[in-house]
Amino acid sequence: MKRCAAVVLTALLLTGCSIGKTDSEDHVIDISSIGIPDPSQETTEPPFRATSVHFAAVGDNLVYSYVYQTAQEHNDSKKRDYDFHYCYETIVDRIEAADLAFVNMESMICGEGYEVTGTKMNFNSPVELGNDLIDIGFDVFNIGNNHMLDKGTDAFAASLEYWKGKTEDHDGKIAVIGGYQDEEDMQEYRILRSMGLNIGFLGYTEHTNGYHLPEDSDLQIIYTENEEVMQKQIQELSKQTDCVIVSAHWGEEDTHEVSDSVRELAQKFIDWGADVVIGTGSHTLQTMEYLTRTDGSQGFVFYSLGNFISGQTDNFNMIGGLGNFEICRDTEGVITIENVTLTPLITHYDKDITDVRIYPYEEYTDKLIEKHYVPYALGGSAKTWDRETIDTIISENVPAQFLSTPIQKHTESESDSE
Repeated sequence: MKRCAAVVLTALLLTGCSIGKTDSEDHVIDISSIGIPDPSQETTEPPFRATSVHFAAVGDNLVYSYVYQTAQEHNDSKKRDYDFHYCYETIVDRIEAADLAFVNMESMICGEGYEVTGTKMNFNSPVELGNDLIDIGFDVFNIGNNHMLDKGTDAFAASLEYWKGKTEDHDGKIAVIGGYQDEEDMQEYRILRSMGLNIGFLGYTEHTNGYHLPEDSDLQIIYTENEEVMQKQIQELSKQTDCVIVSAHWGEEDTHEVSDSVRELAQKFIDWGADVVIGTGSHTLQTMEYLTRTDGSQGFVFYSLGNFISGQTDNFNMIGGLGNFEICRDTEGVITIENVTLTPLITHYDKDITDVRIYPYEEYTDKLIEKHYVPYALGGSAKTWDRETIDTIISENVPAQFLSTPIQKHTESESDSE
């Protein structure tokens, strides 16, 4: 059904008479005289119903200890230990407004028996995090990233069990990608239906921090070096669905530059049949663009949406993005990605990295800028935090045509005058 038009022909079968001629070769029946419509006068219905899906995507949900401590402090219920709604409350309406929403789960959720941690190379979040993100409105969860083996193979298996339970609890209306219980599970492609469209999801990671699954393990992770497997999956899923979205956790961290290898792989994803690639992993905003296939059709790539939330301490880690786009199908069945926008998201925290929460750029006031603790937090080297710095990071890395709100470009002369 993708990027092609189908023609539906309906055959009219009449019993006891023939159309056009009777037994006599010279006697032609006037079909209008017996009330049968002339096919040449009929209006053909479009082969497909035009429709669209509003999709939202955010980047790395990097739950440092400061984030889950904030969730502890803002928990008013005696029935739970954490409440993450406070951290995300300013963007809830934007997630709810989407038909489907994606998040990269940079922190595993392993459940009972595993310590909750949020430090470098060791991330495991409480189950309330996943529960709250589902409640907020997220539908697609990528767990394929470099932290998925932080606590070992058994913890990874426990996390898969948690997500399997959540999927069952929600009658298969959420999709979890990037990690699988076995080969059979990996081949059961995650497909969600929305607004009449079937949308398939795949998740890949470049590495897992040097950890690897035991050779005799049934568990499955697909790395970006396994191009043959990725190509096969994308091409198969493309035939089964209207749209394929690939999550790719890739590239060098803490840079806005997109490497040649990432660009080359992005083009391959699109050529193989992906319609959208959602890049994560750099913890920084990176550029985005349409890529063209040899047949002239296009797919779209967000090279990195940066951090959704984190407890990092450099200014470039504080700015991520909420990507929005429409998956459109016309009456010929052609799928296009349209109306792409990016809303910058700011991770904000107060003194001593407390009260960690997110603000959309439009709601991030000068008063909040003055209160941000990033200039004083230990660690990191990029500590300047003011409106000019924020605007420069955004405008240098997000093409203006995709920004949801205009960003002022600051010149060197302006900086000098201050």
